[in-house]
Amino acid sequence: MKKETTTIKKTALKMVDLAKMAGVSKSTVSRALQNSELVNLETREKIQALAKEHNYRLNTQARNFRLKESLTIGVVIPSADEARWQITDPFFLELLGSISFSLIEQGHEMLLSGLSLHAVASGHDGLRRINCDGLIVAGQADCHEDLNRIADGNTPVVVWGAKLPDQRYCTVGGDNHLGGALATRHLLEIGRQQIAIIGDWSTPEGRLRYEGYHQTLMNTGLAPNPVLEVALGVGRDSHREAAQRLIASGHKFDGLFCLSDAIAMAAINSLTEHGLRVPTDVAVVGYDDISLARFYTPSITTIRQDREQGGRLMVEKLLAMIDGERVDSGFLPTDIIVRNSTLS
Repeated sequence: MKKETTTIKKTALKMVDLAKMAGVSKSTVSRALQNSELVNLETREKIQALAKEHNYRLNTQARNFRLKESLTIGVVIPSADEARWQITDPFFLELLGSISFSLIEQGHEMLLSGLSLHAVASGHDGLRRINCDGLIVAGQADCHEDLNRIADGNTPVVVWGAKLPDQRYCTVGGDNHLGGALATRHLLEIGRQQIAIIGDWSTPEGRLRYEGYHQTLMNTGLAPNPVLEVALGVGRDSHREAAQRLIASGHKFDGLFCLSDAIAMAAINSLTEHGLRVPTDVAVVGYDDISLARFYTPSITTIRQDREQGGRLMVEKLLAMIDGERVDSGFLPTDIIVRNSTLS
């Protein structure tokens, strides 16, 4: 009689199992196996010894292997000392929604943080505190050099923002120079000659929009007028205050380019309070095409940035980066959506 034999299949050890053995997070295991200095030497050696004992190796060449395990992605709101935009800006809220949905679709978790990028770049704080496998940064603010230093390290990072000549990190965003040009050209085409601008051009995106505005005026033979250029101040009511300053200056203007839809809404409200009709007296163009722009009164002509596509692209690029792939920055289509704020 043939003796029946039983084969016991040994289950392959997963990163989550190794993390439980070491009493740390999966992201710490991942960094330790890549010998990252973000993990202290004692913990690195402990994890590496456990991996060797159990014959576990991190396969960075097989994309599906890594992505089968749930990752924690840190989504960071830059905490610039004098940031002139806030998380309450509808554009960033809608972008965060897209990022969150895309991560859930991929089976990963999102951890929202107001982490200081300067602290992360300086090695004083950060990633060990939030235990993430990679970073998505919602806006460059004034953190360009910090982002370059983070990208030089071992942390995968993708940033919403403008592509700059000396950047070493991956960005996803629209063509901001083109957006500024499209907005200004549209105002000129409907016959407006005294075109004001309100916004924050201290940030990379804002600066490129401002330059698009300037260049388009000069190409048409119109000299930009500094008295019609109003930079945002600091504070929650900075949009409204900037619009009030422009109106109170007494300088005539018949067109207004606002560097965000939130600024455009505050400006339209202020113009109306002062008896100025939009668009009859002043035609207004915003930027972003947030969901509220089409329902505002009047509905706002604006430069469209596709947050849904942008969030998905940021997630795709970060996951590819985590898996060891080389990725390039991505541009989104930049178009103008014409609505009632410029239609007389």
